[in-house]
Amino acid sequence: MMRIARWPWSVVLVVSACALAASALPAPKFDPVAFEAVAARAGVRFTTDSSRSARKHQPETMVSGVALFDYDDDGWLDVFAVNGAPIPSLEKAGPRHWNRLFRNNHDGTFKDVTQSAKLAGHGYDLGVTTGDYDNDGRTDLFVAGLRRSTLYRNKGDGTFADVTDAAGLGKPDAKYGPMWAVAASFLDYDRDGRLDLFVSHYVVWEPAKEPLCGNPKAPDYCHPRQYEGLPNALFRNNGDGTFSDVSAAAGIRGHVGKGMGVAVADFDDDGWPDVFVANDTQPAALFLNNGNGTFAEKAFERGVALTGSSDAIAGMGADARDVDNDGLPDLFETALMNETFPLFRNLGKASFEDVTIRSSLAQFSRPRAGWGNGIVDLNNDGWKDLFAACADVMDPQGEFKARVAQSNAVFVNLKDGHFADASASAGADFQKKAVHRGAAFGDVDNDGRVDVVTTALDGALEIWRNVSPTPNHWLALKLVGSKSSRDGMGARVKVVTDAGPQYSHVTTSVGYGSASDVRVHFGLGAAPSAREVTVTWPSGRVQVLKAVEGDRVVVVREPD
Repeated sequence: MMRIARWPWSVVLVVSACALAASALPAPKFDPVAFEAVAARAGVRFTTDSSRSARKHQPETMVSGVALFDYDDDGWLDVFAVNGAPIPSLEKAGPRHWNRLFRNNHDGTFKDVTQSAKLAGHGYDLGVTTGDYDNDGRTDLFVAGLRRSTLYRNKGDGTFADVTDAAGLGKPDAKYGPMWAVAASFLDYDRDGRLDLFVSHYVVWEPAKEPLCGNPKAPDYCHPRQYEGLPNALFRNNGDGTFSDVSAAAGIRGHVGKGMGVAVADFDDDGWPDVFVANDTQPAALFLNNGNGTFAEKAFERGVALTGSSDAIAGMGADARDVDNDGLPDLFETALMNETFPLFRNLGKASFEDVTIRSSLAQFSRPRAGWGNGIVDLNNDGWKDLFAACADVMDPQGEFKARVAQSNAVFVNLKDGHFADASASAGADFQKKAVHRGAAFGDVDNDGRVDVVTTALDGALEIWRNVSPTPNHWLALKLVGSKSSRDGMGARVKVVTDAGPQYSHVTTSVGYGSASDVRVHFGLGAAPSAREVTVTWPSGRVQVLKAVEGDRVVVVREPD
């Protein structure tokens, strides 16, 4: 597909004129979205500690992700927060920083159970993903880290076991040595009913060889161009508790990038899960599943490697869901200021068009920098909205400190291909600025509205309770596989109401190094029930449920 290298000035002027004209129009009407900050009163006291140093080591600006998952299977979402740690050998050793697990007490409060759960961590961690890799009905954790990642098996007694080495995931890479992992995703790429693992890798980083950038007397963080990129990795689940590195054989390893966010969906509607990777300052990667154990990288051919103006962005977070209810998963990325947050509409068969300008998202996102992000229906009107955890990448105390801390953003779906910036009306709490990074989504208080948990670099964990004043109905589905993986990862779901169909799929990987609730949430709008729910399982089975009552969580079990 031929692309114009840059927008001609005439087009820029037209776009600017349209934007000015649009600003004079009446504000669009939509069901409001509102949040309140509840972490403090919920008893969640956690500060992400990057171990920031005067030397400005690159990993210090990258932490961290967060997960919402039900680790004790009591029907309530718990919170796992990833943390940094002192970088050894170059800085004076300080107190150890722990990852944190907060158990949901079912009453709006949480309890720190990190130590009893044995989840404190080993070193400098950045991201997390969740999934039941051993099909025992309990959700496990994979924590992506700097030079060491960790697989935690959920033992079902409130504790986790570090099984990284036993699972074959602890070996240094033969070429690069210990790798820097940022994000990951559990997926069943070969549809054998066992969850495999995809890991995005960032750059080659060695403490002793860290370049010095900016003013030598007051350095700042280096541009990614100062570092060599890394290939991503794919590990196949052997079904016996171990994994095999199939990156090269599957066609993943041959593509070097600077991987950040990972999004998994069946983009070409062939029944096999595909993988999108946001790359920092390099073209994005789109790995299309060939269905025979291999992938083909097709980002340029399918229109998602670069933006519509042929720019490679500082891709941070990525999510894949259907924003226009046409049955095709679309792509939403975050990037830095002046780059916009690209929105790619799936035209079918994994061919995409950049609709960032047309959807109004460009004008709203251009002055922002984003990391974690998600496509989720925040007002339960049946149309998925966009959320971004916002902040810049530079030193909050450095030369560019005025623009680093930012408030988060929410863009409401207007159902006509456009979005409205609802950030300013989302509540007084929501205007708080911080150096935001990760974001995870799920109904923390089980009231039917999707809440958000965000992390902040060297700042407090934020729990954003969704208090949107909407009478709309909702439906959440918890899938339990039999021939497919136990948590139904990759299953596609269609829900039909009188207003029409909407679509989603089971995945936990979201945004920047984060993991959302495995339950699939649908807003039903004014409809108290769904006329029909269709689940297409990875095994190929198709299950249809009729007249499904809303405002509840429904467990759907795959037929044997």
